[in-house]
Amino acid sequence: MSSSPVSLPVPAQPYGRPPLRTVQVLGGAGAGSCAHVRSLATGLAARGVRVTVCAPVAAEGEYDFTGAGAQFTPDAVSALRAACAGADVVHAHGLRAGMRAALALRGGGRRVPLVVTWHGGAPEPAGALGRLSRLLERRVARAAAVVLGASSDQVDLARRRGARDARLAAPADPVAAAGEPAAEAGKTRAELGAVERPLVIAVGSLVARRGYALLLDAARAWRVLDPLPLLVIAGEGPLRSELARRIEAEGLPVRLLGRRRDADRLLAAADVAVLPSRWEGRSLLAQEALRAGVALVATEVGGVPELVGDAAVLVPYGDPGALAGAVAGLLHDPDRRAALALAGRAQAATWPSEDDTVAQVLSVYDELMERHRP
Repeated sequence: MSSSPVSLPVPAQPYGRPPLRTVQVLGGAGAGSCAHVRSLATGLAARGVRVTVCAPVAAEGEYDFTGAGAQFTPDAVSALRAACAGADVVHAHGLRAGMRAALALRGGGRRVPLVVTWHGGAPEPAGALGRLSRLLERRVARAAAVVLGASSDQVDLARRRGARDARLAAPADPVAAAGEPAAEAGKTRAELGAVERPLVIAVGSLVARRGYALLLDAARAWRVLDPLPLLVIAGEGPLRSELARRIEAEGLPVRLLGRRRDADRLLAAADVAVLPSRWEGRSLLAQEALRAGVALVATEVGGVPELVGDAAVLVPYGDPGALAGAVAGLLHDPDRRAALALAGRAQAATWPSEDDTVAQVLSVYDELMERHRP
């Protein structure tokens, strides 16, 4: 793939004025933030906004921001600085992206407002790493004209770190899992080796905050169940070797599937989805599970309770017994799973649509343009 920017036609000028020019800055290729920016770029471009996405080349290859109507530029420092210099509003997604955008805007000839969607807010690490994390949060919060938090705890944290203006702006989930026909779900279960046994699924990168070590503790407790559940984990990351060694050594009923592009298909075939994380903001897995009508067990952390309401079973983080018991209870209670499926779809109906999210973000941009207009 070429790393040079892709030129697109300039949208028609609304009301005789030049189109609003925004730069969407991504600090990495995380699924949640990339999907959000792809959705946002599509909606903004459709409304006549000129959108440039500055992101890793790998993210463009997977999410096709140009196909959404945006101009793409790689996230090299010089390219980011040039893109920000021509923008009316710069919108960064995540702390790392916020810091890079703030540095790119420093020293420019014009005052360009910075919006940061806050995807951080996990429990602070200890020691020097924790101090560095708090410093980064403070600098980004104070550099932003507006901080948008995906959950209320993120908004509160941004305010504690010195944000002048912090607001709740939950991004829509652009992936609406609809569930597979029974025959297709059966085929998926056969592929995974779960034809006559319960199927439990977790999805997410194999990193410490996802809580997979605790999930393996829970899977060890499930070995007494009959039939024996199969746990599949879709995701890749630095903990793969460690988890694989433990699965083999302890004889756990767990399969590591690696990174999958069909996680929605896997989810639709599952009996229970599980989210064992130490912290989550607005979890994609939780959203997709509730939309698909799949019973969810999740840790009661971060933005999860606000997101799922009463439509999931919540357990404390760090308690593998509670996690194992909640999953086992659902596997033995199909009526409870059916009730959660109904509650999940009802809860999902209360979430903002993609149009709602785009409209809210665009209103923030318009407000900032009025505030900075000479």
